[in-house]
Amino acid sequence: MSGLAFITIEDPADPRIAEFSQIRERDLTGRSGRFIAEGTVVLRMLAAAHQAAGDFRAEKILLLKNRVDGVGDILAAFPEDVPVYVADAAVIDAIAGFHLHRGVLALGERLSVAEPADLVGRLPGTSLVLVGCGISNHDNVGSLFRNAAAFSADAVLLDETSCDPLYRKALRVSVGSVLATPYARGGSAEAMLSSLADAGFSIWALSPAGATELSSIPATDRMALVVGTEGEGLPAEILSRFATARIAQSPHLDSLNVGTAAGIALYSMARAMGRIS
Repeated sequence: MSGLAFITIEDPADPRIAEFSQIRERDLTGRSGRFIAEGTVVLRMLAAAHQAAGDFRAEKILLLKNRVDGVGDILAAFPEDVPVYVADAAVIDAIAGFHLHRGVLALGERLSVAEPADLVGRLPGTSLVLVGCGISNHDNVGSLFRNAAAFSADAVLLDETSCDPLYRKALRVSVGSVLATPYARGGSAEAMLSSLADAGFSIWALSPAGATELSSIPATDRMALVVGTEGEGLPAEILSRFATARIAQSPHLDSLNVGTAAGIALYSMARAMGRIS
């Protein structure tokens, strides 16, 4: 941490930390390509992303004073020109607008935004992709990214009706995996799946009424798993156009949480492709 300068903040209205003000309310309105990373795990992932000089960089960091020593190794991974602001608990709570018990925040920026078709075009010859359609719950989006990272998916594609994975809670639930997993969001689910089909992907739509049990899906070099919103599930036009898969389960429950279902399915597909053992 020798090159880092720590700047004490005593006034919650200090303009230097304005981006951290009332973060719950600002989460709902968007940040124009910027995002809030919360907690030490996500801060570490942001540091790694910044060092990789990829799609993400850190602009500034805000810490509770008594957390500084505990995150010293993470801070050392950031360039010296990233300012680190520190504040007492009362001040940092007034800035955030609620009791910030983690005491670790960073402002990040996404430097480039890929279109789904462009991302598909850059995928390797052997690929596993997770596709989310209408995933509007931030916890579920975070879970999808965490599962994608756990089971070595090459990318996550989200349609235009899915929520932004850089939302603070989604990013936190993903344990920062959003910053490490290539993804694109936008356009219709049908357009995304068409680009995957044109690129030679075997597309499997997950549904409780799927025709093929998950363990019976044949492995191919390029595979895509499609999951839909809880309750309504995937649209009929997707289920009728592509192969469908189901997870065998007790007849006493009609479906699983989308994050849980995606995790089980990705595990099975990754094993079939020889990605995990």
